[in-house]
Amino acid sequence: MNDSRLRPRLPSPLQAVADERFARHGVQLLLKRDDLIHPDLPGNKWRKLALNLEAAAGRPVLTFGGAYSNHLRATAAAGRILGFPTIGVVRGDELAGRPLNPSLARCAADGMRLVFVDRGTYRAKDDPAVLAELLRDAPPGTYTVPEGGSNALAVRGCVELGRELAGAGADVAAVACGTGGTLAGLAAGLGPGRRALGVPVLKGGFLGSTVAALQETAFGGRIGDWSLDERFHCGGYARTTPELDAFAQDFETRHGLAIERLYVAKMLQGLLVLTEEGAFPSGTRLAAVITGSGDGSNVRAVTAEGDQSAVSSR
Repeated sequence: MNDSRLRPRLPSPLQAVADERFARHGVQLLLKRDDLIHPDLPGNKWRKLALNLEAAAGRPVLTFGGAYSNHLRATAAAGRILGFPTIGVVRGDELAGRPLNPSLARCAADGMRLVFVDRGTYRAKDDPAVLAELLRDAPPGTYTVPEGGSNALAVRGCVELGRELAGAGADVAAVACGTGGTLAGLAAGLGPGRRALGVPVLKGGFLGSTVAALQETAFGGRIGDWSLDERFHCGGYARTTPELDAFAQDFETRHGLAIERLYVAKMLQGLLVLTEEGAFPSGTRLAAVITGSGDGSNVRAVTAEGDQSAVSSR
């Protein structure tokens, strides 16, 4: 998207970090700082929204997310910056009437109209009848973007991420995965001889088929060398463990970079485990895509033991 009002920083910086835990295995760790693309639409949010916003062409946009969705925040921010109306369908009708959390408050401040729906309706949001009902009170011509922004346009928007990393000589590119759109595009852009690794932050084992379906829709079939490692979700979305938090704090101390817990920390911890397991040959240039900042607004993350702690949202 070439609208000068967004002023994205592209290509995003690629930062080499000296970390002996990787270096002792002959692996060079690189951080792809997609979190620096735009202050309000960081990382994969800008890449996934750019072509969708071109397609919307200034029409109102309706999209979906949970109570702490960074996708909702990015869409609301884009609406404020570019001057189009936004509607956010939020999972959880029990939230209606309650004080807004910081994430949803930011959406509202940016002009997004929030619509709270029960979880059954939210799960059925892709059903044409349910979507038609949600659009009934929306302005005519409203453009719909799926949860997380992941559709064929989003996938194509993430192809350039792979191209940037291929041009920088990365052998393996890793990204934390929620809805799979970023991985689908990243793998397509890397080209032959390089591979993409997805680290799901939700449990369930469904993401492989989702990524394959997204590539089918975007490109007509599977493209690129990609795989998933399902071991590092810490029990599911928004769940953390004391071990994950200790890892993230140590990484922050070593490298002076605030680490977002729900996505980025899980990916980095997974990459360290894989490195120690010998998954990457000596000489590998391993690029970790930093999709969100650890300096964002706080959300409530649930530890494996069931305690809650404030961590920053993707």
